[in-house]
Amino acid sequence: MLSSKQRSYLSGLASVQKAVILVGKEGVSEPLYRAFEQALEDHELVKVRFIAFKEERRDLAAQLASQSKAELVRLIGNTAIFYRPSEKPEIEHIVLPHS
Repeated sequence: MLSSKQRSYLSGLASVQKAVILVGKEGVSEPLYRAFEQALEDHELVKVRFIAFKEERRDLAAQLASQSKAELVRLIGNTAIFYRPSEKPEIEHIVLPHS
């Protein structure tokens, strides 16, 4: 569980990133979920933009977080920010501030 300080820190990091996952007319399909999982492993912090299914974005974001064991950092407009520490040793890991 992330503290408000950690959420704020991660939101700041994500503000300069582009969304790497786009939820379109296919919704949260198996290929999209696999790409989301890979993005979490490669980057730890992932932005998802809802192009379609905007009305269901809260439920879909919660579903993605639950299935992937990631934290939903923030949902702003049609963009959701997710965080999950990666187990890949070769990437640059995000160091969270203490709460």
